Amino acid sequence: MAPGSVHWEVGNAMSALLKRRRATLAQAQHALVAYAAIPIRLIDIDLALALEISAKHALYAYDAYLVACALTQRAPLLTLDHGLARAARAAGVALLGVAGVAT
Repeated sequence: MAPGSVHWEVGNAMSALLKRRRATLAQAQHALVAYAAIPIRLIDIDLALALEISAKHALYAYDAYLVACALTQRAPLLTLDHGLARAARAAGVALLGVAGVAT
């Protein structure tokens, strides 16, 4: 499950990798193919809740949408963003880990 904004977030992350020359276009396209294979159920987000989360935890809206989604769906959050992980924990959201990556 994820807010509908997750597609834009993934696209933004890929463009940032390209801009910083941390990935080639072929690598970014390969990552998008892998992402497209993940079955994701898109969830509508309560914008008022997301705004509260944003204000309380100093998050950008897109990060607050992820936390709001996890909270309302009572689901853990999977992220590699350490700041988002800290805010999610503070909001009472459980985290899923990725093998070999510390959060």
